[in-house]
Amino acid sequence: MDTPHVINTRTKHLSWLLETHPVIQAPAAGNSGDQRSSWAWANPMSMAELNDELAIEEERYTRYGGADPRPPEAFAAPMAPEAPNRHFSTVTRATSALLDPEEINWDGPGDKANPQNWSNARKWFITFIVVIMTVNVTFASAAPADTQDFVAASFHSSAEVADLITSLFLLGYVLGPMFWGPGSELFGRRPIFIFAMSIYTLLHLGQALAKNMATMLVIRFLSGFFACSPLVNAGGVIADIWNAEKRGTAVTFFTAGVFIGPLSGPLIAGYILEAGLTWRWVYWVMMMFAGAVTALVIVGLPETYAPVILLTKVKALRKADPHGNRHLFAGHEKQDWSFKGVSERTLLRPFRMLAGEPILILITIYLTVLYGVLYGLLQAFPIIFIEKRGFTIGQNGLTFIAMGIGSTAGSALNLWLSRDMPRLIKEWRGFPPPEKRLPGGMVGSIAFVVGILWLGWTGNYDSVKWYVPALGAILVGMGFALIFISCLSYLVETYLMYSASAFAANTICRSLSAAAFPLFTLQMFNKVPRYQLGNDPPPGGIGLIMAPSPFLFYRYGAIIRQRSKFAPCIDLKIAKMMAEERAAQEMKATKVSLTSGEEGGPAAEKKPQV
Repeated sequence: MDTPHVINTRTKHLSWLLETHPVIQAPAAGNSGDQRSSWAWANPMSMAELNDELAIEEERYTRYGGADPRPPEAFAAPMAPEAPNRHFSTVTRATSALLDPEEINWDGPGDKANPQNWSNARKWFITFIVVIMTVNVTFASAAPADTQDFVAASFHSSAEVADLITSLFLLGYVLGPMFWGPGSELFGRRPIFIFAMSIYTLLHLGQALAKNMATMLVIRFLSGFFACSPLVNAGGVIADIWNAEKRGTAVTFFTAGVFIGPLSGPLIAGYILEAGLTWRWVYWVMMMFAGAVTALVIVGLPETYAPVILLTKVKALRKADPHGNRHLFAGHEKQDWSFKGVSERTLLRPFRMLAGEPILILITIYLTVLYGVLYGLLQAFPIIFIEKRGFTIGQNGLTFIAMGIGSTAGSALNLWLSRDMPRLIKEWRGFPPPEKRLPGGMVGSIAFVVGILWLGWTGNYDSVKWYVPALGAILVGMGFALIFISCLSYLVETYLMYSASAFAANTICRSLSAAAFPLFTLQMFNKVPRYQLGNDPPPGGIGLIMAPSPFLFYRYGAIIRQRSKFAPCIDLKIAKMMAEERAAQEMKATKVSLTSGEEGGPAAEKKPQV
């Protein structure tokens, strides 16, 4: 049996890094391999060492797709040479571990089992499934907003208690990431999706048949707990199957699903109620939608998580030849799957990152405000258009189309602003600076503030025609889409194999905000008029304060990332390599020029002494 070897598959630009280990000069005397950054960056002759490190980061990202179970400390510094003047092969301890002859990996760069090598048609079908799951679970979070008054009347509850129907669902989003993220890491994406979506679908039955408010609220919380699985793991699926060049477009569609669901929920629910059906029919329709999506997942979604695929391959080889292949193993088996190990990297790591990563902290605060505003609008639109302008429930649902138009325009604008990414990816050998993802967020931050102030100021006065605040809603939707797509892409590119932990922390905070905003939106409009939706701190003022964030990250993001414990900063290492390559080319050109001058005769007399 051939000895398996590590294959780099995410991009073609770095495939030579694992195949070639050029001989390099030794580091200067006195330098030690114990300090990784000082050794690798202080020595101008360490380019091959950087090549090797890039290959390691590439392999980690290809294999783990944003959910590397290993901590940064697991990767030792490059091994120093044995003697000051000795030539040596640049093999790090990490590389040696990856090249274990008993560890099973892909059967070459074109291995069809590798999700990165699947056809584009199959990848887009998988992306569609992920997006429709996202639309479905976010639809379920918002659709009941129009039913809350009817549910309160049916169960003789107050309006404040009925608001918990939305809030408790979103609180389920807070706890879910702590289970579904580790679950997909341990068992794979597919079984977690099937299990969570199946239970989530069945829980709609309890909501449609609920006999009292307590039952409704408990089941809504459990529904949110299971429903957040796509939100937690969809980004991992996209990273599993798409390379850097195509990933941005896929993330755009996924992010669109995050806000298409909440915007379409009130629209459909409004017309169900306006048709004369009871509020329970909203939950029956939600169950039908969830059931159809779950069936699609069961039939059409394969496993995409590389470690689990390789584990399946190892098990098949052992079964085929129990004696000869008994020593073969998959890297997935060598991880620490104890409760302590799993909780350390999945429960504690997101909070550790949230406490110590300035980029993650500021982006999480920003997106938390935006997400809260989105769900606050579910309560604000009925006030603006039903109470003040006499719209029906169905007509009020139509006003959410304005935000849908804005979000669609924002997604299209982001694609246009990202039109140079394919060129940048090639230029930067697969890893362009993450800050190149931020121009959309810079435009969106301005559009969001203008839109929210416009909507708040004009929506509060019934003398203003309905289409004026609706125009403000278009800008809100555009800004929301641009900021979300840009910031989430920035997190992925910044943290790479630890982006799943960054997403988990971000999702928890966003969900807390979304759960809280609907509880005080009514009071904000009706009891404290000076805090209209666009005025003062909540929330227009906060949006204004946070608006410079994308601009600051664009200018200073690289400096901040260098101090991060979790950001690989591969682009900075590539920049170092390219600078060394340019210096080598200039030196070669100078040498050629001097040689030509020496051969020319007279020029030789003027040749400077070296």
